[in-house]
Amino acid sequence: MEIPTTEAINGLRFRYISMMKKTLTAWVLAALCLVSCGVDKNIRKGEKFLQLGEYYDAAAQFKTAYQRTPPKERDKRGQLSAKMAHCYDRINSSERAVAALRNVIRYHQDDGETHLMLARNLMKSGRYAEAETEFRAAIDSMPDHPLATQGLKAAQDAPRIKELGSKYTVKRMEIFNSRRADYSPMLFGDEFDQLFFSSTRNEAQGDELSGITGTKNADIFVSEKDEKGRWQRPRTIDSGLNSDFDEATPAFSVDGREMYLTQCPTDPSYPRYAQIAVSKRSDAAWGKPTKLEISRDTLSSFAHPAISPDGNWLYFVSDMPGGKGGLDIWRVRITGGGLGGVENLGEPINTPGDEMFPTFRPNGDLYFSSNGHPGLGGLDIFIAKVGKDRRYHLEHPGYPLNSQGDDFGMTFEGPHNRGFFSSNRGDGRGWDHIYSFELPEVVQTVKGWVYEMDGYELPAAEVFMVGDDGTNLKLSVKGDGSFEQVVDPGVNYIMLATCKGYLNHRVELHVDSVDQSEEYTLQFPLPSIRVPVLIDNIFYDFDKATLRPESKTALDDLVKLLNENPNVTIELSAHTDYKGRAEYNKRLSQRRAESVVAYLTEHGIARDRLTPVGYGKEKPKTVRKKMLERYPWLKEGDVLTEEFIKKLDKDKQEICNQINRRTEFIVLRTTYGMFDEKGNLKTMPTPKRDETGDDDDLILIE
Repeated sequence: MEIPTTEAINGLRFRYISMMKKTLTAWVLAALCLVSCGVDKNIRKGEKFLQLGEYYDAAAQFKTAYQRTPPKERDKRGQLSAKMAHCYDRINSSERAVAALRNVIRYHQDDGETHLMLARNLMKSGRYAEAETEFRAAIDSMPDHPLATQGLKAAQDAPRIKELGSKYTVKRMEIFNSRRADYSPMLFGDEFDQLFFSSTRNEAQGDELSGITGTKNADIFVSEKDEKGRWQRPRTIDSGLNSDFDEATPAFSVDGREMYLTQCPTDPSYPRYAQIAVSKRSDAAWGKPTKLEISRDTLSSFAHPAISPDGNWLYFVSDMPGGKGGLDIWRVRITGGGLGGVENLGEPINTPGDEMFPTFRPNGDLYFSSNGHPGLGGLDIFIAKVGKDRRYHLEHPGYPLNSQGDDFGMTFEGPHNRGFFSSNRGDGRGWDHIYSFELPEVVQTVKGWVYEMDGYELPAAEVFMVGDDGTNLKLSVKGDGSFEQVVDPGVNYIMLATCKGYLNHRVELHVDSVDQSEEYTLQFPLPSIRVPVLIDNIFYDFDKATLRPESKTALDDLVKLLNENPNVTIELSAHTDYKGRAEYNKRLSQRRAESVVAYLTEHGIARDRLTPVGYGKEKPKTVRKKMLERYPWLKEGDVLTEEFIKKLDKDKQEICNQINRRTEFIVLRTTYGMFDEKGNLKTMPTPKRDETGDDDDLILIE
């Protein structure tokens, strides 16, 4: 066997090493190719998610692509950082957005928009000095950019505004909050004892996580007060209201029968556009929402509904064409035939930034959130008040209602400046939570009830309120027949309640100057034109038709009522109990009815508007709802006949006899004085128009 020489051995070693180098190079190239292919795949996925608006999933793909990109590919890393920053910015992950934007600058892929976004995210963490530097850098590149110039002013003013503070008190409400997002609270109920809000907590419906937020899709939850007035743990709503989609930002119609909400349907292949839907309440349960057609625009979002205090307008947020930029606040008129006449609120409310989450205080002040007006960072709450020029004027309520974070979604406990809102302040992950707020102030209110005299509440009624300071309002009535309105000191008001099928009722109110909050309580009993109306507290001498002096108050009220309703004629009837002879009782009741008519004519009521009738015991009283408050042992619909009364014990028999011994009226005509001798309608006086414009356009819209 031939032994290899040293030279041969070295030659073999060299060839082996060369071969190994070539193999290793091939492996490296293959690995690099696989990495490159993987990066491209992540980028494509990220772009697809971004196109669908699924920012959380898009950010995850761009982050993976960034981590797989070699550090020497600086341009590519900078571009991926910019995409990540955009996504983090959209999901309110400010600290991650700041880190990504710093990388964009480090890799020299920045422009003016980069510094603007960085500045706005630095504002959200209260780093005002750093934000000021970045705003200046943005202005150097974009001298006329309104958000940059407004932002610089905000960064300069924010420390002073925060230090100045305000009289608002703010408290985080742990009873409502979870480990996820809880936002857009809205009080509901005649006693404001229910709080509806949006939440992405684990109890929300569905199993999938949102590609937008990385959490469950939001559902609407509710918390209620117990008998001691304490808020209870929120519960899910077991009806068709919630779905596997996003349901959020509830708002209610004036009568409480409809809930307006934002709904985001899911489509894996198409961008998701928010839409406004309506849920109707039936037997205290909220039904499945149906989409509200505001516009034929299918490529814009419609969200964050709010109903004006008079119930005539739906306010909402949209990015539809024709706005000022970003998201704007719009409104559309609510009519019996649907919606019509979309209007942009224009300046000074809308800006090139985002204006969102409109809501109303009952006094008509519009509250909304904006990142386009100078504030403390993120979304700040602003108040738009209508001045004497019928235009909006803005106020910033300061700190602590506003913070460096997003502050939005106000709801008020009636006319008082207290209630709840949402904010992501102090949460490192950007989750929204619910807070209470209160601004101590002297508030004078009038609370009234409109109801059928001797009957039911009248939620269909309307109350017109006119003041000698120029106030001219139409107030809506709640389901229990009540209404509430702020009034001003030193003003004289006239309030007129009206409802179809009923006579009007007018009340005058003078508001004094006071040092503490005060509530005026008014009653508006409306006589029906269809059923007899009891004239309470009419008294006669025993076995006579002579009116006793204590009857004067009730009779004067009847005079007032007839003067307020000049086109009405009535039958004035008197009744007796079953005791005594029928003919005698009938004659006595006739004389008593004529005594009341005589009093009315003496006080200016035309005789031909009055028909006195004595029924004696022919028409025993039928029990109606209002009577049950005084006599709960009776039932609605009971007829107080002799047979019915004699089955009761003696005390109750006497009460029923007293009820039967009554004076009533019923409306005969509602057209008195409206026609001339030939039967033609007389010219009726027309309402005086407001010299400043149409009632429907109380606020000028630019």
